[in-house]
Order: sequence, then C-alpha cells, then structure tokens
Amino acid sequence: MRKSPDVSPRRLSDISPQLRQLKYLVVDESIKEDLKASRSVEDINSASIEERILRITGYYGYQPWNPVYQSREDRPRESVVGTADGAAVGGAGAESGGGKRRLRCCLRITGEQVRKTLWGVAMIVCVCSSWAGSTQLAKLTFKQFDAPFTLTWFATSWNCLFFPLYYIGHLCKSPERQSPKQRFRECCRFFGDDGLTVKVFFTKVAPFGLLWTLTNYLYLQALRKINSTDVSALFCCNKAFVFLLSWIVLRDRFMGVRIVAAILAIAGIVMMTYADGFHSHSVIGITLVVASASTSALYKVLFKLVLGSAKFGEAALFLTIIGGANFVFISFVPVILYFTHVEYFGSPDNIPWAYLCGVAGLLLAFNILVNFGIAITYPTLISLGIVLSVPVNAMVDLYTCEINFNTVRLIAVFIICLGFLMLLLPEDWDQGLIQLATKLRKREQPAEGAGEAGTSSGLNWSRRTRTSMSTFAH
Repeated sequence: MRKSPDVSPRRLSDISPQLRQLKYLVVDESIKEDLKASRSVEDINSASIEERILRITGYYGYQPWNPVYQSREDRPRESVVGTADGAAVGGAGAESGGGKRRLRCCLRITGEQVRKTLWGVAMIVCVCSSWAGSTQLAKLTFKQFDAPFTLTWFATSWNCLFFPLYYIGHLCKSPERQSPKQRFRECCRFFGDDGLTVKVFFTKVAPFGLLWTLTNYLYLQALRKINSTDVSALFCCNKAFVFLLSWIVLRDRFMGVRIVAAILAIAGIVMMTYADGFHSHSVIGITLVVASASTSALYKVLFKLVLGSAKFGEAALFLTIIGGANFVFISFVPVILYFTHVEYFGSPDNIPWAYLCGVAGLLLAFNILVNFGIAITYPTLISLGIVLSVPVNAMVDLYTCEINFNTVRLIAVFIICLGFLMLLLPEDWDQGLIQLATKLRKREQPAEGAGEAGTSSGLNWSRRTRTSMSTFAH
C-alpha cells in the first residue's frame, strides 16, 4: 500500500526475512530511463537493500524522479563537499533549528494542556453546582409540590432545547454554515441511511426515552425518602454498573482495579443501608436510587451497543427527539395522576413555577455540560465534578440539620467516592506509573554522573545534550 510522502518509512528489513534475497537487485533499463535525471541512479549499486527498494519502486511514496526529492538529495551532497568546519557549523545550525522546533512544539502542547486544564476547573465548578443545585432544589420543591413524575415530565421536556442551542453554536463557530433543515438532515444520518423513520423511532429512540424518564423519576422518588447526600453518593455507583455491564455485554477489557472499585461501590451500598438501621424508608430510598443508577448505566451501555458513538450534533438531535417524544406521548400520564389524586397539586396558581423551572434549567445545564463539555476539556474532569457534588450536598444537609453523620455513613460515602475515582483511571494507568518511575530514575542518573561528564569527549557531550533535549520534548 502506498502512503503519502510525508510519512516516515519504517525499516523494510524488519518486514520479512525474504528481503535478504534482494541483495543483488538491479535496475531495469526502462526504469533507468525514467531515473536518468536523478542522482539516485549513480549510486544505486552501493545503496542498501532498503534504499534500493525505496528508489526503484517508489515504496511509501518515495519518488526520486520528483523534483522535491531531487532537491533533498542535492542538499546533503553539497554539505559533504564543504570543509569539516562547514559541516560542523551546518550540524550546529540543524541542531539549533530542531531544538527551536521542539521547543515551540513543547510550548504549544503545554499551552493547550493549560487551556484545557483551566476550562476543566471551570467545568468542575459548573457541573458540581448544577448537579448539587438541581438535587437540593428538587428536595425543596417536594415540600410545596409533591409530584415527582410531573416534575420528571416537565424537566425532560426541556430537552427540546438541545438542538436549537447546538445550532446557535454551529452558526457561531462553524465556517460552513448550514440551514436548520440541512443540519437536521445531516444529523439524521446517525440513525441510518433512511434517517429518522417510524421504525427507527420505536426501535432506537423510544426505549432510550423510557430509560431516561425512569432514571430521573426513580432519582426524584429517592429524594422524597432519604437525604440528598445519600442519594448523590449512591448514584455515583452507576459508574461501577457501567463497567460491569460493559464487561459483560460489550466485552470490554477486564481491569482488576475496576473490579475492586465495583466491589467498593457494592460495599458502600450495604454500609449505607446499615447506617440508618434498616428502616423501611431508608431501605426503600436506597433501593430507588440504586435502581436509578442501574437504569442510567443500562442507558449508556445500550446506547453504545445499539447506536455507537455520536457527534455533538447527533447527540443534540437525539436528546431533542427524546424531549419532544416525552412532551407528546407521555403528557397524558401527569393528567391521569392528577385526576386520580396520586399527584394532586391543586390549582395551577399553587404550583411553584420558579422551583420547577429552576430544577429543569439546572438539569438541562448539567446535561449540556456532561455531553458537550468534552469539546473543551478532559472527560475525567467532568466526571470529577459529579463526585464533588457529594461533599457539597453534605455541607448543605449539615447546615439544614437534615442528616446525622455517624461513622458508618461517613465510611460508606468515602468508599463509594473512592470507587468512583478508581473507575476514572485510564486503562494504561499502570504503564503510565512505570514510565513515570523510569523518567524519575533517568533524571537522577545525570546528577550522579556529573563528574564523568566533564572528562568526556566533545562527541559524547553533544550526544548527551541531544538525549536530554529529546527527553524534555517527550
């Protein structure tokens, strides 16, 4: 397979032992005519096996008859003609130029990392505030408006704003602006070649809408039974459930540290149940929030299994369709619950619209940050904002005197948060630790051999300098 010329060729002698048979490879007369203008024919017999193949066949895009390669081949020959001092000066210039390029690359990479880290800090604050704020505000809402399913329906309907907000961002950032209809059709390709059809809606969209509604409803029901600290801490177990389901269903890589994290999450659930003495309200509340975490994990794993990965526009359209379907097809459920007095809230004037809009707005902001925040920062920092909402809720609950922090509850919360943080470790975290230890060991070696560096020759000194520079570049 031919590749572009800017790709560096690998050593062909490592590809197959049969290349040794090309030792006596000669150039055909027809190829010599094409390469007559190139200097590469003059020393073709003295070149190595790899060089012969590269020059004769144009392997990996190497074309010696191209003027670009002729100029590249002429430069080293001109430098060879010069004196030794000229060669040394040229080598020093090349080293300084390469050093400057490496330094600019390092500065560019460092600047990008700093920018992402700063955005990540802001994202942590926003995610933590929106998630903890929606939880506390929902808790306050139930004191005046005890209708969890109606609140779930109202908040989910706000998902209709996802695609309009995305399209506004598309108009501001994208150089190629499209009309809403064109953008909608392009994003509909996510569902298949036929786009969004009735069959696709009922097979690939409606099940996820039900899981979305069920997750939020169970979470809000749990808030009616137990305090917000326990609910937010137990909901962090969904990360462990995602790993277990991915390992079973998606055949993801087995990782011992994540198994330990899942065990810690389960142990935290048991200890949280034991903290209140297995009372009926406590057990029911813990069961509800664990069920909410399970449906959330099922939603994520099934999405990856059925639909795969989605771009920003496709994800925005998908969530908008879920919000629209919720508003159209599930509106009859709050009406039935109202007339059956299951969720009776009196006249519309008695509804705390400010609290309802606050909960819906905070949940919308949280979902926007979680789904689209990876465009400006690292996903790990976004997940860190979720687990930091647990101490924020704990401080609010402690201030409002709604919770008793006994030793068992503190240990349970700590274990669950620790398991969540362990699940954020990348797959190659152990290799990263080994590489870090190796780099630290290499930094100590020049300090120990500083006396030997002064007596070394000039050639060895230049090699040592280049090695330290390449280490810094990495």
